[in-house]
Amino acid sequence: MTTGQDELVFVPLGGVGEIGMNAALYGFGPEKGRKWIMVDCGMGFAGEEGFPGIDLMFPDLSFIEERREDLLAIFITHAHEDHIGAISELWGKLKAPVYATRFAKNLLEARKLSEPGAPKVVLREIIAGRRVSVGPFEIEFIPVSHSIPESNAVAIRTAHGLVLHTGDWKLDPTPILGDVTSAAAFRALGDEGILAMVGDSTNVVREGRSPSEAEVAATLREIIMNAPHRVAVTTFASNVARMRAVAMAAQACGREVVAVGRAMDRVIEVAKECGFLDGLPDFRPASAYGYLPRDKVVVLLTGSQGEDRAALARVSRDDHPDVTLTAGDRVIFSSRAIPGNERPVGAIINDLINAGIEVITDRTALVHVSGHPRRDEMAEMYAWTRPKTAIPVHGEALHLDEHARFARAQGVENVVKARNGCVVRLAPGTPEIIDHVKAGRLFKDGNVLIDSKDRAIPERRKLAQAGLVSVAIVLDERGEVLGEPAVDIIGLPNRGKSGQPMLDVVVDSVARTLAGLSKAKRRDSEAVENAVDRALRSAVNEAWGKKPACHVQVVEV
Repeated sequence: MTTGQDELVFVPLGGVGEIGMNAALYGFGPEKGRKWIMVDCGMGFAGEEGFPGIDLMFPDLSFIEERREDLLAIFITHAHEDHIGAISELWGKLKAPVYATRFAKNLLEARKLSEPGAPKVVLREIIAGRRVSVGPFEIEFIPVSHSIPESNAVAIRTAHGLVLHTGDWKLDPTPILGDVTSAAAFRALGDEGILAMVGDSTNVVREGRSPSEAEVAATLREIIMNAPHRVAVTTFASNVARMRAVAMAAQACGREVVAVGRAMDRVIEVAKECGFLDGLPDFRPASAYGYLPRDKVVVLLTGSQGEDRAALARVSRDDHPDVTLTAGDRVIFSSRAIPGNERPVGAIINDLINAGIEVITDRTALVHVSGHPRRDEMAEMYAWTRPKTAIPVHGEALHLDEHARFARAQGVENVVKARNGCVVRLAPGTPEIIDHVKAGRLFKDGNVLIDSKDRAIPERRKLAQAGLVSVAIVLDERGEVLGEPAVDIIGLPNRGKSGQPMLDVVVDSVARTLAGLSKAKRRDSEAVENAVDRALRSAVNEAWGKKPACHVQVVEV
């Protein structure tokens, strides 16, 4: 219903009902004149199975692109790719200033905005604890513990009340690096009165508390100390605390650290600028690896998610120019596979084991912990903040549904179960879904962005399942076939179920179809193409049990 009164609304465009692509809008004002801010602008990983040829996905921001003159600012909670990774790709359609902490700002500049053709993003540094006024919004970053430095929740104050956007967080009293999530800070927000808390759902299905980074550091030190030969550690390149823990363990064991991978190098440089690696020896370059004794080196590698071109995958295939591992060496996966990446990660692990290399994962030792809260931590946050309304985000349907039940069990009066594209009116009145706007995904295909309606993805799925038959036929003006049709098959088996060569099945089908058409019909190129297409699909289906994609071209001379 259209009204002229000021309303406070929440509109998620990504990250609600899915993992990744976080992008949340908050709007204030009458429906026809709202001013907006965005919290985070992240990407997701496509994986190979559902989206062949696609590596990255981004949220469809067309709703706010159409209103970009009213988008006042973009606030980045932290520097993980699922919160910051779409800035370089999509900022040109938004043009709003981006507020981020020093580490996130510097990492964005080093990792994305230094590339050729990158947009000239307006970046402004924000300091946690200091309030920033933007139009009808007053923004304050509240430091939290997470698996990357300078992570923050966002307190959004308006004339209608306070909204707490938690971002990614956990309770870790000994985080190695970065901030401790402050009970006092969140209790103070609760005392102020929180209209709605938009909260992390990632680990709501897990009981207890997430272990501390200090516990991981102790485990890494023990594993490295007891290793007889080389040790390789792979982790998320952005996990500076884990890098520091590895470097401290190596130092204690008299080993040098070699860093390998461009993403790792960029993060290390930014971490040094921000002082996060102070007190540690400099990391050695990949070129130094071959000169270090086998029992005096720890190598930090990119590729924890099975990325085919990353350092670890190349090492596992024994085709890295600088780094090799041999039987008796030890590889630690100080990470967990993001959903969709399990298969490539598993393939690398198998290759390493088959080469006689010992592999340690979080299934066998405490070498990784999540940066998200489990149920006991979430219960504490609800006790501190006491929000009137809870809106679960940052999770798939299972996580959101369980978070909704959990919030009610904590005594929250009202829970809104939103999804991407929902317009949630937070005030005035009881928060509820009042409308839906366009939301979806964009896919990075080579150097271009395509949307979900583009023909490329479904066509590739079909090609991956049933291959392609290509036929070129030359006809003269009388409908006579000139020469032999040119035939090619791609992705079909060599023989059909009866043992007949599949190429013969295709050639015979084309010949029979052309012979069965009258000269008058053969003078109609479209009719010929359709007839051959139908016949081919039928003949191949009979021989194979699948209908391939067919490309039939008639050339008239």
